Amino acid sequence: MTGPLDGVRVADLTTFLAGPFATQIFADLGAEVIKVEPPTGDSSRHIPPHMVDGDSLYFHAVNRGKQSIAVDIKEPAGRELVLDLLETCDILIENYRPGQLARFGLDRETLAARNPALVVCSISGFGVEGPDRDRPAYDIVVQAASGVMGVTGEVDGRPVRLGVPLGDMGAGLYAVIGCLAALSRRERTGPTQVDVSMLDAQIAFLGYLAAYELHAGGVLPQGRGHQSIATYHTFACSDGRDVAIAANTQPMWERLCHALDCAHLLDDPRFATNAARLDHRDLVREELGRHFAKAPGAETAARLRAADVPSSLVRTIGEALTHPDVVGHGALTEVTTAGGATVTVPGNPVVVDGVRGPGRRATSPSLGEDTVAVATRLGRSDDDIRAMLEAGAVVGRPGGGETR
Repeated sequence: MTGPLDGVRVADLTTFLAGPFATQIFADLGAEVIKVEPPTGDSSRHIPPHMVDGDSLYFHAVNRGKQSIAVDIKEPAGRELVLDLLETCDILIENYRPGQLARFGLDRETLAARNPALVVCSISGFGVEGPDRDRPAYDIVVQAASGVMGVTGEVDGRPVRLGVPLGDMGAGLYAVIGCLAALSRRERTGPTQVDVSMLDAQIAFLGYLAAYELHAGGVLPQGRGHQSIATYHTFACSDGRDVAIAANTQPMWERLCHALDCAHLLDDPRFATNAARLDHRDLVREELGRHFAKAPGAETAARLRAADVPSSLVRTIGEALTHPDVVGHGALTEVTTAGGATVTVPGNPVVVDGVRGPGRRATSPSLGEDTVAVATRLGRSDDDIRAMLEAGAVVGRPGGGETR
């Protein structure tokens, strides 16, 4: 089975989450992704507490469909092997600190000389230029620095980190978008450098909240609600479960009131329009809250769904991952480790012509399992490969592995 990016080859010089998430998207869409790891491996292989076949579930969750070669880029022979590989690639994605790739001898000029059409994408925390370029960055750091954490949590509470690592994954998404844009035009323009800052990605995700703040100020933590819509909120039901609603339009508001047996609110001029409801948001939420509290969450959610009110029971992650909406839709996938174990992880959300995937293989690679096969494909002799293995320039199994 082929995918829309079949024939595209990506060199993955990334670690942890933002970069590996981006390159997994490429693999899911059919590109050949070759993960270039240091001899000790991607540091995410060792993240506790859940280990399968010697590698962390964290690693297995974002590295399916890739090949792995283990190379010491600081060794001349290792660096040369990577350069040979990059001559055959369409895209290089890396997330070292700015300038580190150049210190390895893989500066832009060298890369352009070896492969003028190569798209080089660099993911960094705070950009490749400016006073903060050398600051280390992780998801929680850019969520804090961007203001995302400052608008997350209850209005009178402490700032809260998003439960999903949007700081990393948002940068990964923008990296893919930038690379695909560069691929579409590189034949006309030559080498292309794509730079994605995790901080910039978070600022972009602020969206209308940033516009509100810059225009008028006063943007506060969003809590359970919305800055602009009074009936975009969650409410507690009689059993303690919460139901989320998004009654954004007048017809939705009317259907909500009928479904909750509070149609009398439709005659109250304070709630007559979206603007009026926003002006009296505390009161409208108090009124709705009393009616939500009359029945259990599942029953209330069912009534709202039957009335075509955009809504959902607030599920735990365990409930979500076992719900027919997720399982039946194919949103999860099974990944086989190199040791033969099977783990279930979130799958590829992009469906092309009715097909999810394909991914070249639903397998997470063991460290360096493809080193020998890739080196052979690049024209290295058995003696050369043996010498690199013995010198520690690469890590792999002599005579092992086949390029997939």
